[in-house]
Amino acid sequence: MIRTILNASFSFYATSFLPPNNSSMGGSGYKFEDSDKKSSHTGSHMIGFRATITWVFLIMSMLYVLYSSNHLLNSQDCATPVNIKNHLQIVTNVTGSNDVSKLEVQGKQGLGQGAKEVVPSRPQQFSRFDTELKHIVFGIAASSNLWEKRKEYIKLWWKKEMRGVVWLDKKVRMRGNEVLPEIRISGDTRGFKYTNRQGQRSALRISRVVSETLRLGMKDVRWFVMGDDDTVFVVENVLRILSKYDHNQFYYIGHPSESHIQNIFFSYTMAFGGGGFAISYPLAVELEKMQDRCIQRYPALYGSDDRMQACMAELGVPLTKEAGFHQYDVYGNLVGLLSAHPVAPLVTLHHLDVVEPVFPRMSRVKALQHLFQSVEFDSASIMQQSICYDKDHLWSISISWGYVVQVIRGVMSPRELETPSRTFLNWYRKGDFTSYSFNTRPVYRDPCQKPFLFYLTTNRLHRDKNKVFGFYKLERSPSPHCRWKMASPDTIDTIIVLKRPDPIRWEKSPRRDCCRILPSKKNSTMFLWVDNCREGEMSEL
Repeated sequence: MIRTILNASFSFYATSFLPPNNSSMGGSGYKFEDSDKKSSHTGSHMIGFRATITWVFLIMSMLYVLYSSNHLLNSQDCATPVNIKNHLQIVTNVTGSNDVSKLEVQGKQGLGQGAKEVVPSRPQQFSRFDTELKHIVFGIAASSNLWEKRKEYIKLWWKKEMRGVVWLDKKVRMRGNEVLPEIRISGDTRGFKYTNRQGQRSALRISRVVSETLRLGMKDVRWFVMGDDDTVFVVENVLRILSKYDHNQFYYIGHPSESHIQNIFFSYTMAFGGGGFAISYPLAVELEKMQDRCIQRYPALYGSDDRMQACMAELGVPLTKEAGFHQYDVYGNLVGLLSAHPVAPLVTLHHLDVVEPVFPRMSRVKALQHLFQSVEFDSASIMQQSICYDKDHLWSISISWGYVVQVIRGVMSPRELETPSRTFLNWYRKGDFTSYSFNTRPVYRDPCQKPFLFYLTTNRLHRDKNKVFGFYKLERSPSPHCRWKMASPDTIDTIIVLKRPDPIRWEKSPRRDCCRILPSKKNSTMFLWVDNCREGEMSEL
Protein backbone atom coordinates (compact mmCIF):
# COMPACT_ATOMS: atom_id res chain seq x y z
CA MET A 1 0.00 0.00 0.00
CA ILE A 2 2.77 2.46 0.97
CA ARG A 3 4.80 1.51 -2.11
CA THR A 4 1.74 2.16 -4.36
CA ILE A 5 1.18 5.65 -2.93
CA LEU A 6 4.90 6.50 -3.29
CA ASN A 7 4.90 5.37 -6.94
CA ALA A 8 1.83 7.49 -7.64
CA SER A 9 3.43 10.56 -6.02
CA PHE A 10 6.64 10.05 -7.98
CA SER A 11 4.70 9.74 -11.26
CA PHE A 12 2.80 12.94 -10.52
CA TYR A 13 6.00 14.73 -9.62
CA ALA A 14 7.79 13.55 -12.77
CA THR A 15 5.00 14.49 -15.23
CA SER A 16 4.97 18.07 -13.97
CA PHE A 17 8.37 18.63 -15.61
CA LEU A 18 7.38 17.32 -19.07
CA PRO A 19 6.57 19.86 -21.83
CA PRO A 20 2.93 20.14 -22.95
CA ASN A 21 1.84 18.07 -25.95
CA ASN A 22 1.69 20.53 -28.90
CA SER A 23 0.12 19.46 -32.19
CA SER A 24 2.14 22.10 -34.11
CA MET A 25 5.45 20.48 -33.28
CA GLY A 26 7.24 19.26 -36.28
CA GLY A 27 10.39 17.43 -37.17
CA SER A 28 12.29 20.78 -37.44
CA GLY A 29 11.63 22.01 -33.85
CA TYR A 30 9.17 23.91 -31.64
CA LYS A 31 7.13 26.85 -32.86
CA PHE A 32 7.97 29.92 -30.70
CA GLU A 33 5.26 32.37 -29.56
CA ASP A 34 5.57 36.08 -28.67
CA SER A 35 7.11 37.36 -25.41
CA ASP A 36 3.85 38.09 -23.54
CA LYS A 37 2.50 34.58 -23.99
CA LYS A 38 5.90 33.17 -23.08
CA SER A 39 6.04 35.09 -19.79
CA SER A 40 2.52 34.05 -18.84
CA HIS A 41 3.27 30.42 -19.63
CA THR A 42 6.45 30.48 -17.47
CA GLY A 43 4.57 31.92 -14.48
CA SER A 44 1.92 29.22 -14.64
CA HIS A 45 4.67 26.56 -14.68
CA MET A 46 6.27 27.96 -11.53
CA ILE A 47 2.94 27.94 -9.69
CA GLY A 48 2.31 24.31 -10.73
CA PHE A 49 5.82 23.25 -9.63
CA ARG A 50 5.41 24.80 -6.18
CA ALA A 51 2.05 23.12 -5.70
CA THR A 52 3.52 19.78 -6.71
CA ILE A 53 6.40 20.07 -4.24
CA THR A 54 3.98 21.02 -1.46
CA TRP A 55 1.76 17.99 -2.12
CA VAL A 56 4.76 15.66 -2.26
CA PHE A 57 5.99 16.78 1.14
CA LEU A 58 2.51 16.53 2.63
CA ILE A 59 2.06 12.97 1.33
CA MET A 60 5.51 11.90 2.51
CA SER A 61 4.87 13.35 5.98
CA MET A 62 1.56 11.53 6.28
CA LEU A 63 3.15 8.26 5.20
CA TYR A 64 5.95 8.64 7.75
CA VAL A 65 3.49 9.29 10.58
CA LEU A 66 1.39 6.26 9.59
CA TYR A 67 4.43 3.97 9.32
CA SER A 68 5.88 5.09 12.70
CA SER A 69 2.55 4.59 14.48
CA ASN A 70 2.13 1.11 13.03
CA HIS A 71 5.68 0.10 14.10
CA LEU A 72 5.21 1.33 17.66
CA LEU A 73 1.89 -0.47 18.08
CA ASN A 74 3.14 -3.85 16.86
CA SER A 75 6.70 -4.00 18.25
CA GLN A 76 7.62 -6.17 21.27
CA ASP A 77 9.94 -5.23 24.06
CA CYS A 78 12.57 -8.00 23.98
CA ALA A 79 14.71 -6.41 26.64
CA THR A 80 12.19 -6.69 29.43
CA PRO A 81 13.87 -8.61 32.28
CA VAL A 82 12.13 -11.68 33.68
CA ASN A 83 11.64 -11.73 37.42
CA ILE A 84 12.96 -14.95 38.93
CA LYS A 85 11.93 -15.95 42.43
CA ASN A 86 14.71 -17.18 44.59
CA HIS A 87 13.89 -20.48 46.34
CA LEU A 88 17.36 -21.18 47.64
CA GLN A 89 17.81 -21.79 51.34
CA ILE A 90 20.84 -21.60 53.58
CA VAL A 91 22.18 -24.96 54.74
CA THR A 92 21.77 -25.70 58.44
CA ASN A 93 24.67 -26.38 60.77
CA VAL A 94 26.83 -29.44 60.22
CA THR A 95 26.11 -31.03 63.58
CA GLY A 96 24.56 -30.38 66.94
CA SER A 97 28.02 -29.90 68.40
CA ASN A 98 28.93 -26.26 68.92
CA ASP A 99 32.51 -26.72 67.74
CA VAL A 100 31.64 -28.35 64.43
CA SER A 101 28.74 -25.91 63.89
CA LYS A 102 31.19 -23.01 64.17
CA LEU A 103 33.46 -24.71 61.67
CA GLU A 104 30.67 -24.94 59.16
CA VAL A 105 29.65 -21.32 59.62
CA GLN A 106 33.25 -20.23 59.11
CA GLY A 107 33.48 -22.37 56.01
CA LYS A 108 30.34 -20.76 54.57
CA GLN A 109 31.53 -17.24 55.38
CA GLY A 110 34.73 -17.97 53.50
CA LEU A 111 32.76 -18.07 50.25
CA GLY A 112 31.45 -14.54 50.67
CA GLN A 113 28.14 -13.04 51.71
CA GLY A 114 26.69 -13.23 48.22
CA ALA A 115 27.07 -16.99 47.91
CA LYS A 116 23.82 -18.92 47.94
CA GLU A 117 23.60 -22.58 48.82
CA VAL A 118 21.36 -24.88 46.82
CA VAL A 119 19.04 -27.15 48.78
CA PRO A 120 18.07 -30.28 46.83
CA SER A 121 14.59 -29.83 45.44
CA ARG A 122 12.58 -31.94 43.03
CA PRO A 123 12.26 -30.35 39.56
CA GLN A 124 8.74 -29.17 38.73
CA GLN A 125 8.69 -30.97 35.38
CA PHE A 126 10.54 -34.25 35.14
CA SER A 127 9.19 -37.15 33.13
CA ARG A 128 9.48 -40.30 35.23
CA PHE A 129 7.50 -43.51 35.52
CA ASP A 130 6.30 -44.90 38.82
CA THR A 131 8.38 -48.06 38.52
CA GLU A 132 8.76 -49.88 41.82
CA LEU A 133 10.77 -52.85 42.98
CA LYS A 134 7.76 -55.12 42.54
CA HIS A 135 7.76 -54.36 38.80
CA ILE A 136 11.26 -55.77 38.23
CA VAL A 137 12.19 -59.44 37.82
CA PHE A 138 15.87 -60.44 37.99
CA GLY A 139 17.28 -63.30 35.96
CA ILE A 140 20.65 -64.52 37.28
CA ALA A 141 22.83 -66.84 35.21
CA ALA A 142 24.85 -69.12 37.50
CA SER A 143 27.02 -72.22 37.45
CA SER A 144 26.69 -75.14 39.89
CA ASN A 145 30.49 -75.44 40.07
CA LEU A 146 30.88 -71.92 41.49
CA TRP A 147 27.58 -71.64 43.36
CA GLU A 148 28.90 -71.99 46.92
CA LYS A 149 31.29 -69.09 46.37
CA ARG A 150 29.27 -66.85 44.08
CA LYS A 151 26.05 -66.96 46.08
CA GLU A 152 27.75 -64.76 48.69
CA TYR A 153 27.78 -61.93 46.15
CA ILE A 154 24.04 -62.33 45.56
CA LYS A 155 23.35 -62.18 49.30
CA LEU A 156 24.93 -58.71 49.41
CA TRP A 157 22.19 -57.08 47.37
CA TRP A 158 19.22 -59.47 47.33
CA LYS A 159 16.15 -58.61 49.46
CA LYS A 160 13.20 -60.74 50.48
CA GLU A 161 10.66 -58.48 48.78
CA MET A 162 12.35 -58.80 45.38
CA ARG A 163 11.37 -61.12 42.54
CA GLY A 164 13.82 -63.15 40.50
CA VAL A 165 15.24 -66.54 39.52
CA VAL A 166 18.73 -68.02 39.56
CA TRP A 167 19.15 -70.30 36.53
CA LEU A 168 21.61 -73.16 37.08
CA ASP A 169 22.86 -76.05 34.94
CA LYS A 170 22.00 -78.62 37.64
CA LYS A 171 20.68 -78.88 41.18
CA VAL A 172 22.69 -77.58 44.15
CA ARG A 173 22.28 -77.91 47.89
CA MET A 174 20.28 -75.15 49.55
CA ARG A 175 20.05 -74.05 53.18
CA GLY A 176 16.69 -73.00 54.54
CA ASN A 177 17.86 -69.79 56.24
CA GLU A 178 19.57 -68.26 53.19
CA VAL A 179 17.95 -65.18 51.63
CA LEU A 180 18.33 -65.91 47.93
CA PRO A 181 16.19 -65.86 44.78
CA GLU A 182 14.28 -68.91 43.61
CA ILE A 183 16.52 -71.51 41.96
CA ARG A 184 15.57 -73.24 38.71
CA ILE A 185 17.31 -75.47 36.19
CA SER A 186 17.76 -74.18 32.65
CA GLY A 187 16.04 -75.92 29.76
CA ASP A 188 17.73 -78.46 27.51
CA THR A 189 19.83 -76.82 24.76
CA ARG A 190 21.25 -79.96 23.11
CA GLY A 191 19.17 -79.27 20.01
CA PHE A 192 20.95 -75.99 19.32
CA LYS A 193 24.10 -75.79 17.23
CA TYR A 194 27.32 -74.43 18.76
CA THR A 195 30.51 -74.34 16.69
CA ASN A 196 32.80 -71.86 18.44
CA ARG A 197 35.94 -73.75 19.49
CA GLN A 198 37.03 -71.18 22.10
CA GLY A 199 33.72 -70.87 23.93
CA GLN A 200 31.43 -73.13 25.94
CA ARG A 201 27.97 -74.48 25.19
CA SER A 202 26.68 -72.98 28.44
CA ALA A 203 26.42 -69.72 26.48
CA LEU A 204 23.30 -71.16 24.81
CA ARG A 205 21.35 -71.69 28.04
CA ILE A 206 22.51 -68.38 29.53
CA SER A 207 21.34 -66.49 26.45
CA ARG A 208 17.81 -67.89 27.05
CA VAL A 209 17.52 -66.69 30.68
CA VAL A 210 15.20 -63.77 29.87
CA SER A 211 12.91 -65.91 27.70
CA GLU A 212 12.74 -68.70 30.27
CA THR A 213 11.97 -66.20 33.04
CA LEU A 214 9.20 -64.68 30.93
CA ARG A 215 7.61 -68.11 30.45
CA LEU A 216 7.10 -68.41 34.21
CA GLY A 217 4.14 -66.06 33.76
CA MET A 218 4.80 -63.60 36.60
CA LYS A 219 2.25 -60.80 36.85
CA ASP A 220 2.69 -57.03 36.79
CA VAL A 221 6.20 -57.17 35.31
CA ARG A 222 7.67 -54.12 33.61
CA TRP A 223 11.35 -54.99 33.35
CA PHE A 224 13.59 -58.04 33.23
CA VAL A 225 17.10 -57.40 34.58
CA MET A 226 19.83 -59.88 33.64
CA GLY A 227 23.11 -60.46 35.48
CA ASP A 228 25.71 -63.09 36.38
CA ASP A 229 26.19 -64.77 39.75
CA ASP A 230 29.20 -62.49 40.39
CA THR A 231 27.30 -59.33 39.43
CA VAL A 232 26.55 -57.02 42.38
CA PHE A 233 23.60 -54.66 41.88
CA VAL A 234 22.87 -51.40 43.66
CA VAL A 235 19.15 -52.06 43.50
CA GLU A 236 18.04 -48.51 44.38
CA ASN A 237 20.00 -47.20 41.40
CA VAL A 238 18.56 -49.88 39.12
CA LEU A 239 15.17 -48.40 40.01
CA ARG A 240 16.39 -44.86 39.37
CA ILE A 241 17.67 -45.80 35.92
CA LEU A 242 14.60 -47.76 34.82
CA SER A 243 12.20 -45.09 36.11
CA LYS A 244 13.49 -42.78 33.36
CA TYR A 245 12.18 -45.03 30.58
CA ASP A 246 8.72 -45.96 29.38
CA HIS A 247 8.33 -49.67 30.12
CA ASN A 248 5.63 -49.92 27.43
CA GLN A 249 8.24 -49.31 24.74
CA PHE A 250 11.09 -51.51 23.48
CA TYR A 251 14.23 -50.90 25.53
CA TYR A 252 17.51 -52.78 25.75
CA ILE A 253 19.59 -50.98 28.40
CA GLY A 254 23.18 -51.65 29.44
CA HIS A 255 26.75 -50.74 28.56
CA PRO A 256 29.73 -52.08 26.59
CA SER A 257 33.03 -53.23 28.10
CA GLU A 258 35.85 -51.09 29.52
CA SER A 259 38.17 -52.93 27.13
CA HIS A 260 38.37 -51.49 23.62
CA ILE A 261 39.63 -54.85 22.35
CA GLN A 262 36.65 -56.66 23.85
CA ASN A 263 34.28 -54.21 22.18
CA ILE A 264 36.05 -54.70 18.85
CA PHE A 265 35.82 -58.49 19.11
CA PHE A 266 32.16 -58.38 20.12
CA SER A 267 30.40 -55.04 19.59
CA TYR A 268 30.18 -51.52 20.94
CA THR A 269 26.41 -51.91 20.53
CA MET A 270 26.27 -54.94 22.84
CA ALA A 271 25.43 -54.89 26.54
CA PHE A 272 27.88 -57.11 28.40
CA GLY A 273 25.85 -59.48 30.57
CA GLY A 274 28.27 -59.50 33.50
CA GLY A 275 27.73 -55.76 33.84
CA GLY A 276 23.99 -56.43 33.70
CA PHE A 277 21.33 -55.23 31.31
CA ALA A 278 17.58 -54.55 31.36
CA ILE A 279 14.89 -55.44 28.83
CA SER A 280 11.40 -53.96 28.90
CA TYR A 281 8.49 -56.39 29.12
CA PRO A 282 7.10 -55.81 25.58
CA LEU A 283 10.56 -56.39 24.12
CA ALA A 284 10.99 -59.57 26.18
CA VAL A 285 7.70 -60.84 24.73
CA GLU A 286 8.91 -60.28 21.17
CA LEU A 287 12.30 -61.79 22.00
CA GLU A 288 10.73 -64.96 23.41
CA LYS A 289 8.77 -65.50 20.19
CA MET A 290 11.85 -65.58 17.97
CA GLN A 291 14.90 -66.26 20.15
CA ASP A 292 15.18 -70.01 19.58
CA ARG A 293 15.12 -69.48 15.81
CA CYS A 294 17.50 -66.55 16.17
CA ILE A 295 20.24 -68.37 18.09
CA GLN A 296 20.15 -71.21 15.57
CA ARG A 297 21.32 -68.69 12.96
CA TYR A 298 24.45 -67.80 14.96
CA PRO A 299 26.17 -71.07 15.97
CA ALA A 300 29.66 -69.56 15.61
CA LEU A 301 29.22 -66.78 18.17
CA TYR A 302 31.26 -67.03 21.37
CA GLY A 303 28.98 -66.22 24.28
CA SER A 304 25.48 -65.41 25.45
CA ASP A 305 25.81 -61.63 25.24
CA ASP A 306 26.59 -61.53 21.52
CA ARG A 307 23.72 -63.92 20.82
CA MET A 308 21.39 -61.59 22.69
CA GLN A 309 22.67 -58.59 20.75
CA ALA A 310 22.29 -60.48 17.45
CA CYS A 311 18.62 -61.09 18.23
CA MET A 312 18.19 -57.44 19.22
CA ALA A 313 19.66 -56.45 15.86
CA GLU A 314 17.11 -58.66 14.10
CA LEU A 315 14.35 -56.98 16.12
CA GLY A 316 15.82 -53.57 15.24
CA VAL A 317 16.30 -52.46 18.85
CA PRO A 318 19.55 -50.56 19.61
CA LEU A 319 21.42 -50.54 22.91
CA THR A 320 20.49 -47.68 25.24
CA LYS A 321 23.74 -46.98 27.08
CA GLU A 322 23.85 -46.22 30.79
CA ALA A 323 27.35 -45.60 32.17
CA GLY A 324 26.59 -47.09 35.60
CA PHE A 325 26.54 -50.70 34.34
CA HIS A 326 30.11 -51.96 34.79
CA GLN A 327 31.48 -55.08 33.14
CA TYR A 328 34.96 -54.32 34.54
CA ASP A 329 37.02 -56.31 32.07
CA VAL A 330 40.18 -55.39 33.98
CA TYR A 331 42.63 -56.84 36.49
CA GLY A 332 44.27 -55.31 39.53
CA ASN A 333 43.13 -52.46 41.76
CA LEU A 334 39.84 -50.71 40.97
CA VAL A 335 40.61 -47.55 42.98
CA GLY A 336 41.58 -45.64 39.84
CA LEU A 337 38.22 -46.43 38.23
CA LEU A 338 35.97 -46.11 41.25
CA SER A 339 37.53 -42.88 42.51
CA ALA A 340 36.74 -41.21 39.16
CA HIS A 341 33.32 -42.72 38.56
CA PRO A 342 31.28 -41.11 35.76
CA VAL A 343 28.61 -38.61 36.73
CA ALA A 344 25.99 -41.35 36.68
CA PRO A 345 24.47 -43.64 39.32
CA LEU A 346 26.53 -46.72 40.19
CA VAL A 347 24.37 -49.66 39.08
CA THR A 348 26.58 -52.76 39.01
CA LEU A 349 30.03 -54.18 39.74
CA HIS A 350 31.37 -57.33 38.08
CA HIS A 351 34.39 -59.65 37.84
CA LEU A 352 34.92 -59.30 41.56
CA ASP A 353 36.84 -62.59 41.68
CA VAL A 354 39.61 -61.31 39.40
CA VAL A 355 40.15 -57.82 40.84
CA GLU A 356 41.55 -56.90 44.23
CA PRO A 357 39.11 -56.22 47.10
CA VAL A 358 37.74 -52.69 46.88
CA PHE A 359 39.02 -51.98 50.42
CA PRO A 360 42.53 -53.03 51.46
CA ARG A 361 43.16 -55.75 54.03
CA MET A 362 39.66 -57.21 53.66
CA SER A 363 38.27 -60.20 51.82
CA ARG A 364 36.29 -59.47 48.67
CA VAL A 365 32.93 -60.12 50.30
CA LYS A 366 33.82 -58.20 53.50
CA ALA A 367 35.00 -55.24 51.42
CA LEU A 368 31.71 -55.16 49.52
CA GLN A 369 29.73 -55.43 52.75
CA HIS A 370 31.70 -52.43 53.99
CA LEU A 371 30.88 -50.53 50.81
CA PHE A 372 27.17 -51.29 51.13
CA GLN A 373 27.12 -49.55 54.52
CA SER A 374 27.53 -46.32 52.56
CA VAL A 375 24.89 -47.43 50.06
CA GLU A 376 22.37 -47.63 52.90
CA PHE A 377 22.98 -43.98 53.83
CA ASP A 378 22.92 -42.45 50.34
CA SER A 379 22.66 -44.94 47.47
CA ALA A 380 22.25 -42.18 44.87
CA SER A 381 25.62 -40.63 45.78
CA ILE A 382 27.75 -43.74 46.23
CA MET A 383 31.11 -43.35 44.42
CA GLN A 384 30.21 -39.85 43.19
CA GLN A 385 33.27 -37.64 42.84
CA SER A 386 33.78 -34.15 44.27
CA ILE A 387 36.86 -31.99 43.68
CA CYS A 388 38.27 -29.09 45.70
CA TYR A 389 41.60 -27.49 46.62
CA ASP A 390 43.45 -26.64 49.82
CA LYS A 391 44.72 -23.15 49.03
CA ASP A 392 46.96 -22.93 52.09
CA HIS A 393 48.91 -26.13 51.32
CA LEU A 394 48.36 -26.21 47.53
CA TRP A 395 46.81 -29.67 47.65
CA SER A 396 44.31 -31.18 45.22
CA ILE A 397 41.50 -33.18 46.87
CA SER A 398 39.26 -35.73 45.16
CA ILE A 399 36.43 -37.38 47.10
CA SER A 400 34.71 -40.56 45.94
CA TRP A 401 31.86 -40.45 48.41
CA GLY A 402 31.42 -43.55 50.54
CA TYR A 403 34.72 -45.00 49.36
CA VAL A 404 37.97 -43.02 49.33
CA VAL A 405 39.47 -39.52 49.56
CA GLN A 406 42.64 -38.72 47.62
CA VAL A 407 44.93 -35.85 48.61
CA ILE A 408 47.64 -34.92 46.10
CA ARG A 409 50.49 -32.44 46.38
CA GLY A 410 50.27 -29.61 43.88
CA VAL A 411 47.40 -28.47 41.71
CA MET A 412 45.82 -30.90 39.30
CA SER A 413 42.96 -29.63 37.16
CA PRO A 414 39.47 -31.14 37.46
CA ARG A 415 39.93 -32.33 33.88
CA GLU A 416 42.80 -34.53 35.07
CA LEU A 417 41.22 -35.62 38.33
CA GLU A 418 38.02 -36.81 36.68
CA THR A 419 40.10 -39.06 34.39
CA PRO A 420 40.66 -42.56 35.86
CA SER A 421 44.27 -43.27 36.88
CA ARG A 422 45.71 -46.58 35.68
CA THR A 423 45.82 -48.56 38.92
CA PHE A 424 44.42 -51.49 36.92
CA LEU A 425 45.50 -53.67 33.99
CA ASN A 426 43.77 -54.40 30.72
CA TRP A 427 41.80 -57.60 30.23
CA TYR A 428 44.34 -58.45 27.54
CA ARG A 429 47.72 -58.59 29.23
CA LYS A 430 49.57 -57.10 26.27
CA GLY A 431 47.15 -54.19 25.95
CA ASP A 432 48.43 -50.72 26.84
CA PHE A 433 46.57 -47.52 27.75
CA THR A 434 45.20 -47.28 24.19
CA SER A 435 43.31 -50.55 24.75
CA TYR A 436 40.67 -48.99 27.00
CA SER A 437 37.35 -47.64 25.77
CA PHE A 438 37.78 -44.45 27.83
CA ASN A 439 40.51 -41.94 28.67
CA THR A 440 43.04 -42.82 31.37
CA ARG A 441 46.08 -41.15 32.95
CA PRO A 442 49.19 -42.36 34.81
CA VAL A 443 48.87 -42.84 38.56
CA TYR A 444 51.35 -39.96 38.91
CA ARG A 445 53.75 -38.15 36.59
CA ASP A 446 56.01 -36.89 39.37
CA PRO A 447 56.92 -38.85 42.54
CA CYS A 448 55.66 -35.91 44.59
CA GLN A 449 52.17 -36.33 43.12
CA LYS A 450 51.57 -39.85 44.27
CA PRO A 451 48.09 -39.67 45.87
CA PHE A 452 47.60 -40.19 49.59
CA LEU A 453 44.58 -42.49 49.99
CA PHE A 454 42.13 -42.17 52.87
CA TYR A 455 39.69 -45.10 52.86
CA LEU A 456 36.30 -45.04 54.55
CA THR A 457 36.23 -46.65 57.97
CA THR A 458 32.70 -45.83 59.16
CA ASN A 459 29.63 -43.67 58.55
CA ARG A 460 27.38 -42.09 61.13
CA LEU A 461 24.02 -40.48 60.55
CA HIS A 462 23.03 -37.38 62.53
CA ARG A 463 19.26 -37.83 62.30
CA ASP A 464 18.33 -34.42 63.69
CA LYS A 465 20.45 -32.61 61.14
CA ASN A 466 19.94 -35.23 58.40
CA LYS A 467 23.65 -35.39 57.68
CA VAL A 468 26.07 -38.28 57.23
CA PHE A 469 29.50 -38.13 58.85
CA GLY A 470 32.06 -40.24 57.00
CA PHE A 471 35.38 -41.04 58.67
CA TYR A 472 38.27 -41.78 56.31
CA LYS A 473 41.64 -43.07 57.55
CA LEU A 474 44.98 -42.73 55.80
CA GLU A 475 46.25 -45.93 54.20
CA ARG A 476 49.93 -45.71 55.06
CA SER A 477 52.26 -47.14 52.45
CA PRO A 478 55.81 -46.35 51.30
CA SER A 479 56.02 -43.15 49.25
CA PRO A 480 58.78 -42.13 46.83
CA HIS A 481 61.14 -39.35 47.86
CA CYS A 482 59.77 -35.89 47.11
CA ARG A 483 61.98 -32.82 46.66
CA TRP A 484 59.17 -30.29 46.64
CA LYS A 485 59.32 -27.72 49.44
CA MET A 486 55.73 -28.10 50.55
CA ALA A 487 53.76 -29.79 53.32
CA SER A 488 53.03 -33.48 52.97
CA PRO A 489 49.45 -34.82 53.36
CA ASP A 490 50.81 -37.66 55.52
CA THR A 491 50.56 -35.27 58.49
CA ILE A 492 46.81 -35.85 58.29
CA ASP A 493 45.52 -39.02 59.88
CA THR A 494 41.73 -38.65 59.53
CA ILE A 495 39.42 -36.87 57.09
CA ILE A 496 35.82 -36.31 58.17
CA VAL A 497 33.40 -35.78 55.27
CA LEU A 498 30.00 -34.27 56.02
CA LYS A 499 27.19 -34.73 53.52
CA ARG A 500 23.43 -34.47 53.34
CA PRO A 501 21.72 -37.44 51.61
CA ASP A 502 20.41 -36.50 48.17
CA PRO A 503 17.98 -39.19 46.94
CA ILE A 504 16.66 -37.03 44.07
CA ARG A 505 20.00 -36.04 42.57
CA TRP A 506 19.38 -38.07 39.38
CA GLU A 507 16.04 -36.39 38.78
CA LYS A 508 18.01 -33.26 37.90
CA SER A 509 20.62 -32.60 35.24
CA PRO A 510 23.83 -34.52 36.05
CA ARG A 511 26.49 -32.53 37.90
CA ARG A 512 29.24 -33.27 40.38
CA ASP A 513 28.76 -32.11 43.94
CA CYS A 514 31.08 -29.41 45.22
CA CYS A 515 33.40 -29.88 48.18
CA ARG A 516 34.57 -27.26 50.67
CA ILE A 517 37.30 -27.34 53.28
CA LEU A 518 36.25 -26.43 56.81
CA PRO A 519 38.68 -25.16 59.45
CA SER A 520 40.02 -27.70 61.93
CA LYS A 521 41.55 -27.31 65.37
CA LYS A 522 43.73 -30.37 64.86
CA ASN A 523 46.47 -30.55 62.27
CA SER A 524 45.91 -34.30 62.04
CA THR A 525 42.23 -33.96 61.09
CA MET A 526 40.68 -32.42 57.98
CA PHE A 527 36.99 -31.52 57.72
CA LEU A 528 35.31 -31.52 54.30
CA TRP A 529 31.76 -30.62 53.38
CA VAL A 530 30.17 -32.17 50.26
CA ASP A 531 26.90 -30.81 48.91
CA ASN A 532 25.16 -29.38 45.86
CA CYS A 533 27.14 -26.57 44.30
CA ARG A 534 26.11 -23.07 45.27
CA GLU A 535 25.26 -20.45 42.71
CA GLY A 536 28.48 -19.53 40.92
CA GLU A 537 30.52 -22.22 42.71
CA MET A 538 32.97 -24.43 40.85
CA SER A 539 36.13 -26.47 41.37
CA GLU A 540 38.92 -23.90 41.19
CA LEU A 541 41.90 -22.87 43.27
